[in-house]
Amino acid sequence: MTLSQDLQALIDAECAKAFTHGLILRVASGDGAVDFKGGSGAAVSDTRFPIASISKMFTAALIMQLTDDGRIRLDQSVQSILADTDMSGLHVVKGVDHSPLLTVRQLLHQTSGLADYYESDLAADLKKGNDRSYDLNDVLQMTQALPPQAAPESGRSYYSDTNYQLLGAVIEYATGLTYDQALQSRICEPLGLNDTQVLQGTDFGLPVYHRDALLNVPQILTSMGPDGGIISTLDEMLIFLRAFMQGQLFKQENTAQMRQWNRLFFPLQYGYGLMRIKLPRWMTLFRATPEMIGHSGASGSFAFHAPEPDIYLIGTFNQTDASRRPIKLMLRVLDLVAKDRGSR
Repeated sequence: MTLSQDLQALIDAECAKAFTHGLILRVASGDGAVDFKGGSGAAVSDTRFPIASISKMFTAALIMQLTDDGRIRLDQSVQSILADTDMSGLHVVKGVDHSPLLTVRQLLHQTSGLADYYESDLAADLKKGNDRSYDLNDVLQMTQALPPQAAPESGRSYYSDTNYQLLGAVIEYATGLTYDQALQSRICEPLGLNDTQVLQGTDFGLPVYHRDALLNVPQILTSMGPDGGIISTLDEMLIFLRAFMQGQLFKQENTAQMRQWNRLFFPLQYGYGLMRIKLPRWMTLFRATPEMIGHSGASGSFAFHAPEPDIYLIGTFNQTDASRRPIKLMLRVLDLVAKDRGSR
């Protein structure tokens, strides 16, 4: 079988599993790209789909652009930027209110220790299809109602969508634009991305499921904005991912600090709006596996670059009950690519 046939067989096998209504995958290298699809919800390369938390990569790129421009500083307190937003009491650990001193860098690197507003009743509402809109004030209230994850700079990253909601507000203050306007003018227009935007209206492309339940939650997705509300296509995600990894969106010297990896939760590490996957040798019978850098999302979306074989992997399961499946799928794809290259 050819590599394309092996990859399509892999997709078909995934689509035969429970709660798989549609899976799309793009595998790209320096010499081209190939799309694979399967299931009733499959799509072509220009069909839009919710990218969920991959949106954080766009937010991170915008923040780095603003630091390049001198409009903000990474070690500047968020409260000093958002002077009209009351952050007091947002992050109290053992009686100490850390809220006024939280920095842009801590939000970006997920080292603030802030509670994740998504883990309030919002996550349950989304999975039940209970749609509702919310704004930053609502996010802060939801966060305050939850226990903090840790004090700032506790030695690791703690995933929190609250961090990126606040970064979205920083972007709006620093640019004088809405988050989507900043996204369009600073990333989408320069890269020629015409179908990438924060969700507007009710058409978010491919349907998203929680198990077998079709989710119709456009208000929630729109409200997620900087932490998970962007929709895009395979074509445009590849353009963005390449530009991000090749340092075309911000100064090249930023790349190294954005890849200061902290432990997140196994097998993920976190940088500045970036995830890193690198399995330890003891898990793979002491066989080395490729490093993958990018981001995944709660909808089963993924966008990663494996630098060593120089392979880009983009796609989605469109399934909120598929948190681990993208990682397993990408590792299988890279293994097939390696075997194909080894046989030439």
